[in-house]
Amino acid sequence: MAPIGRAAVEAAQVLALAGTAQKNAALAAAARALRARAAGILAANAHDVKGGQAAGLSGAMLERLQLDAARVEAMAVGVEQIAALPDPVGTVIAEWERPNGLRIQRVRVPLGVIGIIYESRPNVTCDAGALCLKSGNAAILRGGSESHHSSTAIHRCLVEGLRAAGLPEACIQLVPTTDRMAVGYMLAGMTDSIDVIVPRGGKSLVKRVQQEARVPVIGHLEGNCHVYVDRAADLNMARAIVKNAKLRRTGICGAAETLLVDEACVATHLAPIVRDLLDAGCEVRGDAVVQRSDPRVRPATEDDWYTEYLDSIIAARVVGGVDQAIAHIARYGSAHTESIVTEDPVAAGKFLSRVDSAIVLHNASTQFADGGEFGMGAEIGISTDRFHARGPVGVEQLTSYKYLVRGAGQVRP
Repeated sequence: MAPIGRAAVEAAQVLALAGTAQKNAALAAAARALRARAAGILAANAHDVKGGQAAGLSGAMLERLQLDAARVEAMAVGVEQIAALPDPVGTVIAEWERPNGLRIQRVRVPLGVIGIIYESRPNVTCDAGALCLKSGNAAILRGGSESHHSSTAIHRCLVEGLRAAGLPEACIQLVPTTDRMAVGYMLAGMTDSIDVIVPRGGKSLVKRVQQEARVPVIGHLEGNCHVYVDRAADLNMARAIVKNAKLRRTGICGAAETLLVDEACVATHLAPIVRDLLDAGCEVRGDAVVQRSDPRVRPATEDDWYTEYLDSIIAARVVGGVDQAIAHIARYGSAHTESIVTEDPVAAGKFLSRVDSAIVLHNASTQFADGGEFGMGAEIGISTDRFHARGPVGVEQLTSYKYLVRGAGQVRP
């Protein structure tokens, strides 16, 4: 690990000075390699999936792990979209002149070396490597043991891109061991080389990173996301949004975990929405009113309101309007992503302004909590922090800034 860290520091110094054209050339070559090596990537992934099944991984973990031709193509497209983004490095955020003639600029610069620790999702190898490259940061990637073969195959494509563009291969390094001690060393033993850590994975991993890291961490612990159906919601829209928010992909952090329904529309909206979920194979755990809407609903416990299921399960509760919905989210939510479905602009405005989460939506599925859907090409993760980066972490969020001050001989009296 020590040589990996030293190589990353040296590569970061080169990458910070690389021009946009050179970084984009590396990304374009990596995208071509992903397509050319798709069969090999899928073969490596099949090996990982077989191992995951034998190890008893949950359905949600296996869904995150598995790749197909469409997902490999999506990775290649994502890399190309990152290449097409404006280069944040060197961007002047603000500039002004002082009365004494000093001209001051605030300019974006890379963070340096970013360590990414992740589980199960091999596509993170691609997204994280490409985002770090575009933003001028060297990356040290430590994927989970369950996705090691897939991540290795994907990493080869990124290295091929770097090589083609004449950039150091150490700009994007994959930790070659699955030994868990490597994670501990990244968290506490590489303060002289790693500038920031980004965790992507389950609650236990993120909690460990946040507790043990001796460098700054960007990440979120849980994605306990809510959809609130207001009294002024269009029923057809509400049905479509709730079903999509919960069931499009249950294993992602933007999947809805709790449904809140305004008591003023229970008679018209509750039963159809609950029935849609149940008929689609989703378990519904509800309060007394929700249980009366369909005999298949199971009773909810207090713990259900706090739970990120990452599975075909949703908690459902009736609330007394938008204020109670906001209060419920404030008490039980994880500050990740929440949505209101309503045609009332006043209720929507109150929800958008008062819900203190990283992403708040109006009349849209929580599954849009994704950097690619935000036009950011991809994301390295969703941050629920309240400083530096919040929400999808893309190329701009992977930079800091410095001040450039130009004078003409001024001295301070």
